[in-house]
Amino acid sequence: MVETLVEPDAAAPVLDVRDLSLRFRGFDRDLLSGLRYSVRSGETLCIVGESGCGKSVASLALMGLLPPTAVEIGAADVRFCGEPLDLGDQARLRSLRGASMAMIFQEPMTSLNPAFRIGDQIAEAVMAHSGATPAEARERAVAMLRKVGIPAPEERLNEYPHQLSGGMRQRVMIAMALVNDPALLIADEPTTALDVTIQAQILDLIRDLQAETGMATIMITHDLGVVAEIATDVAVMYAGTIVEAGPVERIFNDPQHPYTIGLMSSVPRLSGPRQRLTTVPGTVPTPQTMPDGCRFSTRCPFARPVCATDPPEREFGAGHRALCHFAPLETMLERSA
Repeated sequence: MVETLVEPDAAAPVLDVRDLSLRFRGFDRDLLSGLRYSVRSGETLCIVGESGCGKSVASLALMGLLPPTAVEIGAADVRFCGEPLDLGDQARLRSLRGASMAMIFQEPMTSLNPAFRIGDQIAEAVMAHSGATPAEARERAVAMLRKVGIPAPEERLNEYPHQLSGGMRQRVMIAMALVNDPALLIADEPTTALDVTIQAQILDLIRDLQAETGMATIMITHDLGVVAEIATDVAVMYAGTIVEAGPVERIFNDPQHPYTIGLMSSVPRLSGPRQRLTTVPGTVPTPQTMPDGCRFSTRCPFARPVCATDPPEREFGAGHRALCHFAPLETMLERSA
């Protein structure tokens, strides 16, 4: 039986995540801890942070793409289009995946099946969630390939992934993700390994399709240039926790967590005097080496003994919040002067 697509409730966030925690079986510490974020129709939430922070793992958990035998998901409160979503209900997640919620993966060459033609892979996504015939599904596939800017879509339909360039393969992935008009799109570093020109084209394409369909978008990235260009809201992630979140303007103009400041300071400047880039020393801790209290304390220039205890979440208005004992940082710096 084909599931009907979930319709977003205009009054509620498309996705609302509260207190999402996850650990790998066999470990005694959470890899993800207390994640909280939401995204509404037509908005883009960018989740940023360096490699190893848990950005992709969190999204794979929401999509039901982590093996249940390998992970334990806490009693999270997740709502999708206003309805509760049990992340342990594999059948429910399977019915939503590719229909009401879709994902663009980081590397299109490994995400597309090299043994099947492009058209067959897109048509399969259509038939899996609708009553379309193979002919109707292929017609829908041609329309989507044309919409994402692939020339001569009727011919490309019969080609294999290796016959396409990296940019074309990523466009195919976007077409496959959006062919069923999902309410939520998760894009996991969709411009990785693409040259700058193609990156800009892919971002423009996602933005145009979002404006056309009104879908909510979660963009996973470590590129702050992408964040500045496409985000409505930002969640800064470190070692499995969201250390700061808020509207993109607030995060860029008034960052309140030392990790966010470190990320901002590490971006090269295209103008002004030449100066050495700031770095964040050390690496993201593994589950075995996670410190007590603030997870950033082992790398933070402002760390004090109190940082060995769990930091409070402080609110600064307009949805801006940070997980730090010393926020707002201006107050802490004045006291330390």
